[in-house]
Amino acid sequence: MDIGLMNKEYAALVDAELERALECSGAPEPLLSAMRYSIEAGGKRLRPCLALGVCDMLGGKREMALALGCGIEMIHTYSLIHDDLPCMDDDDMRRGKPSNHRVFGEGQAVLAGDGLLSFAFEYMLEKGLAFNEKNYYRAVYEISRRAGVSGMVAGQARDLEAERGASMDEAELRYIHAHKTADMLAAAVLAGAYSADASDEQLDALERYSEKMGLLFQITDDILDHEGDQALVGKTLGKDEKSQKLTYITLYGIDEARKLAQSTAAEAEAILSECFGEGALYLKKTVSKMLSRKY
Repeated sequence: MDIGLMNKEYAALVDAELERALECSGAPEPLLSAMRYSIEAGGKRLRPCLALGVCDMLGGKREMALALGCGIEMIHTYSLIHDDLPCMDDDDMRRGKPSNHRVFGEGQAVLAGDGLLSFAFEYMLEKGLAFNEKNYYRAVYEISRRAGVSGMVAGQARDLEAERGASMDEAELRYIHAHKTADMLAAAVLAGAYSADASDEQLDALERYSEKMGLLFQITDDILDHEGDQALVGKTLGKDEKSQKLTYITLYGIDEARKLAQSTAAEAEAILSECFGEGALYLKKTVSKMLSRKY
């Protein structure tokens, strides 16, 4: 299996559907341009690729996974727009391009994020009217829960408090990234599973796999912030160290963080082997790709 080719195929489907969806959104200018700017900036499309990969692995309905994956990508993009704002992480670069607020202004960037968040649910629910399947709506609920006040938003809120000098320890760090990072990865994986009418056993295994993937993503992100190539990563590096932010590097050191990444990857692969055997090759290769990523 060539995971690079599979991800290109999945990303092409996602890009075409996102373009079509935004064209039909009814958003006026310059709001539409601001929304498009960040959606079309590229990125790995990791989350919709995971939704499609899980769906295909379990023999599900790809059109359902595609709709859910596109909704998740809109939510993810909104979170990046808001994350870059001066009141949040104050970053001028995203995916190798100037951040949304640097191009369209802070007000329009806030509205572009708001627009993508609200349109994500409008789009997914409209698609659901055609599918009319309970598990599709279970997936939308899962996405909304993990994106919201007990999920991604909760993690971001705790992260802001930590930057303002609130006490931080390992448990707090793990809470932040279990929600800020892992929840939306889990939403994507479970969306793919619901598109295939997965069993409770399969859902449980995929949720545990997602938790490991979220931790792995954050550890490798911290490693890249410490020693990555800014031209490849596409955003400002070294900000965590300058702000004395607690990360897996400051907590464990670079060598121990690498070891933690490797053990976390092994745990994710073991979960897949236990429940899915060789059928989970795409997800296993995604783990390997995450472990060795350069951006």
